[in-house]
Amino acid sequence: MQAAPDTRCTAFAGQHRIASGELRHVALMAQRASSAPGAAPVQIFDDRSSEQIEIDLRGTAADLLKRLAEASDQAARSADPAAAEATPRKGPGRPRLGVIAREVTLLPRHWQWLATQPGGASVALRKLVEEARRTHAGNDRRREAQESAYRFMSAMAGDAPGFEEASRALFAGEASQFEERIAAWPEDVREHLAMLAADALA
Repeated sequence: MQAAPDTRCTAFAGQHRIASGELRHVALMAQRASSAPGAAPVQIFDDRSSEQIEIDLRGTAADLLKRLAEASDQAARSADPAAAEATPRKGPGRPRLGVIAREVTLLPRHWQWLATQPGGASVALRKLVEEARRTHAGNDRRREAQESAYRFMSAMAGDAPGFEEASRALFAGEASQFEERIAAWPEDVREHLAMLAADALA
């Protein structure tokens, strides 16, 4: 994945954590580590999703930072063509308020119900989404933590002893079993994984 220079992330050289923080800082540390004699493979993980961030570490530090900025700008422009519609309107008329138009497919009875709601379909849908976000916030955090932790442990410890058992404990929310299964894993991997899995095992 591509990421903005201020994305929070963590880099590992082999199974040793070498840096955590904003990508612009972590990338420089990763560049330095990758250029050392006999360097272990460097991987950078997004701290929220644990998706791996792909970066070209060649060249000077200035080259690296320039590529990060250019990639971030390009991603922002191409990620969502509808984002241009979110730009606040200048002059008279109703402000856009960051609203983005996209297609929604519903059954006829859904459209009929929405048509009877105060403010129309758009207002009703926004209210439903906000209510669902509040109602399911805890479950969403747990699911996101499970997915992030599993993504990281698959990349860093997929062949480690106890991986399958640790995975089952993670998705079952069994904290003590999870901690027991990863106890023999490298310290840096274990500590980062425990941070990622905290909401899943709370």
